[in-house]
Amino acid sequence: MEIEMENSAASAAQQEASNSRKRKKAYYRHTDHQNQQLEAFFKDCPNPDENQMRQLSKDLCLELKQIKFWFQNKKYQTKAQNERVENSVLRSENERMQQENMAIKEAFKNVICPACGGPPFGEEQCHGSLQKLQLENAMLKEEHERVSELLAKYKGKTISPVDPLIPPTHVASMELNDGMSDRISLPFQLKGIPEMEKALMSETATAASDELLRLLRINVPLWTKTSPDGRLIIHRKNYQKIFPRPNHFNTSNAHMEISKSSGTVPINAMNLVEMFLDSSKWVDLFPTIVTKACIMQVLETGALGNRHGALHLMYEQLHILSPLVPPREFYFLRLCQQVEPDMWVISDISYDFFKETNSPSWAWKLPSGCMIQEMPNGCSKVTWVEHVEVDGKTQTHRLYKDLVCDNAAYGAERWIVTLERMCERLAFSFGDTTPTRELGVISSGQAKRSIMKLSHRMVRNFCAMLSMSEKLDFPQMSVANNGCVRVSVCKSYESGQPGDMIVNAATSLWLPLPPEEVFSFFKDEKTRIQWDTLFNGNPVDEVAHISIGGDEGNCISIVQAAEKNMMILEESCRDGLGSLVVYAPVDMRAMQLAITGVDPASSVPILPSGFVISGDGRPHLEDGRPGGSLLTAAFQILVSTPSYSSSNSKELNMESIATINDLITSTVHKIKVALNCD
Repeated sequence: MEIEMENSAASAAQQEASNSRKRKKAYYRHTDHQNQQLEAFFKDCPNPDENQMRQLSKDLCLELKQIKFWFQNKKYQTKAQNERVENSVLRSENERMQQENMAIKEAFKNVICPACGGPPFGEEQCHGSLQKLQLENAMLKEEHERVSELLAKYKGKTISPVDPLIPPTHVASMELNDGMSDRISLPFQLKGIPEMEKALMSETATAASDELLRLLRINVPLWTKTSPDGRLIIHRKNYQKIFPRPNHFNTSNAHMEISKSSGTVPINAMNLVEMFLDSSKWVDLFPTIVTKACIMQVLETGALGNRHGALHLMYEQLHILSPLVPPREFYFLRLCQQVEPDMWVISDISYDFFKETNSPSWAWKLPSGCMIQEMPNGCSKVTWVEHVEVDGKTQTHRLYKDLVCDNAAYGAERWIVTLERMCERLAFSFGDTTPTRELGVISSGQAKRSIMKLSHRMVRNFCAMLSMSEKLDFPQMSVANNGCVRVSVCKSYESGQPGDMIVNAATSLWLPLPPEEVFSFFKDEKTRIQWDTLFNGNPVDEVAHISIGGDEGNCISIVQAAEKNMMILEESCRDGLGSLVVYAPVDMRAMQLAITGVDPASSVPILPSGFVISGDGRPHLEDGRPGGSLLTAAFQILVSTPSYSSSNSKELNMESIATINDLITSTVHKIKVALNCD
C-alpha cells in the first residue's frame, strides 16, 4: 500500500514538472511573440505617443509602464550600438590616414629636384642650418669670454670657458628677453581641429575620466597606506593588472609619480568647478604650482547650470620651490563630468595632438584630477589623484631629488594643501568678522580686498620668476651647501610693471634646521634687521596686518621703517609642506591709495623678492623632529637703460648681475650667521 502511494506521488510530481515546462515554453513563446511585435512597431515608429503606447499595452496584454521601459531601453541600446559602430569606423579611418601620412613622409625623403636632379629635399637646408648653428655657437663663445672679463672686473672672478657642445639656449639669456614674465609662448598657432580629431579627443578624455573615477573611489586593492604618515601610495602590480598600458617614455630613466590625497575647502562645489574650467582662475588658485595656463580650444562648453560634458584643450606650466627644479609643461584635455547630483569629476590627460611640433615635454600626464563633492555646510570635499610619467633624462638637482622623488613636490597632497589655503584666503577676503589686530591703518573691507589683490599679484609674479626658463648659471657665484646663483635678464610688459630692464637672481641651499624654525626667523620683526638690506639696519614697524587664514603665519603686512620714507608689502603663508615669505617695496602714494580703498592692484609697479622654505624630503630624525630645510632666496632689481640697442646696454647688464649677486650672497651669509649655520 505504501509503495502504491509513493508511486502515485512520484507520478503526480512528474506530471506537475511536465506541466511547469509546458507553461514556461508557452510563456517564452508568448514573450518572443510580444518582442517581435514590439520590434516591428519600433522599426516603423521609434517614438510612439501616449495613445500608441496604450494601444500596444492593450494588444500585447502588457502594462503601460512595461511598454515605456521597453522603448526606453531599446532607444538606449540602439544609440549605444550606433556609437560603437561610428567609433570603430573613426578608428579605422584614423589608422588609414596615419598610414597614408607615413607613406607620404617616406616618399618625400626620396624626392629629387625635377629641374636639376639634385640631392633629396632638405639635405642642403640641413647643411646650411648646421653651418649657421656653428657660427652662432662661435659668436656665443666669444660673447661668453667678454662676459667673463666683465665679471672679473667687478668680482675678481672668471667663468670657465663655455663648452661648445652646450646648446645656445643655455647662454641665450644674455640677450634681453622681450616677453612678459607670465606671457605664454607656444610653438605654434592652433587654427582648428578636424572633426575626426575632436571625436578621438572626446573618446580619450572619457576613458581617462572613467579610469580616474575608479582610482578616486577604490582604495583596496589599488592603494596602500604608508607608515607612519598614513599617505596613500599606489599598489603598482594591482594597478597594472587593472589598467595595463605601455610606457610613454621608452627610456631606462623614466619613472611614475602617482599619489592620492583629500581635504575639505570652504567653497561651494559648483563655484569650484567653474574656477577649474577658467584658466586665469586656475592659476590664481594655485599660484605656487601653476605658473602659466591657457585654454587653447573649447571643444565642448558643457551643460548649462552644471557644466557636465565640458571639454577643453589646455596648456599649463608647473613649477615649484626653486630654479634648480625644472618646470613641467603639459598639453592636455580637461573633462568635467557630473557623476551624481552633488558630485563632479574634473579629469586631465595628456594628448599627443602636437607631436608634429616636437614640443620639448619631458613629463606626461596620465589620468589625473579630482572629485568635488558638495557638503551640506557650503563647503566641498575634494579628493585628488596626481599621476605623471617623467622622463629621467632631465635630472633634478641633488638638493631637491628626495623631495621630488617622494611625491612631495608635485604630488596630490601639495595640490590639496594649496587649494585649502587659497580657498581659506578667499573666504577671509570676504569675511564679516575681523580679528582685533586685523585692520591697523586699513579703513574698510574694500581697502582690505584691494591690498589682498595687490599682494596676490606680488606672489604670482614672484613664483613665476622662480622658473627662470632662460637663465645664466654662474657656478663661481655660490654659497656653501647650494648649487649656484642663477640669473636672468628680462623686460616685462605686464600691466603695472616697470618698463625698464629687470634682473632676477635666485639660489637655493640646505640648512640644518626644521622648516618651522626658519619660517619663524623671517616672521620675527626683531630679527628683520639682521637680513633685510632694504632698511639698512633701521628698526621697522608693522602699520597694517591682514589675516588670510586660520594659521597666524598666513597674513599680509605693511611694514614701514621709522627713519625711511618707504613701505614694504609682505605676504607670508605656510601649510603642511612648506612656507613662503614674499615682499616688495611699494611707492608711498600708491600704498596710501590702496589703504584708503582705491584699487591699484593692476597698475602699481611691483618687484617682489622673497624666500621659499620646505623640508628636504629626507626621513625625520630618531626623536621625530624633521631633518633639514631647503631655502630658496630670490631677488629682483630694476635697471634703467636709455635704449636696449645702445652700445653699453650689455655692460650695464653685467654691472646689474654683479650687483644682484652681491645682494643675494651677502643676504644668504647674514641669514646663515643669524641662524648659527655659517
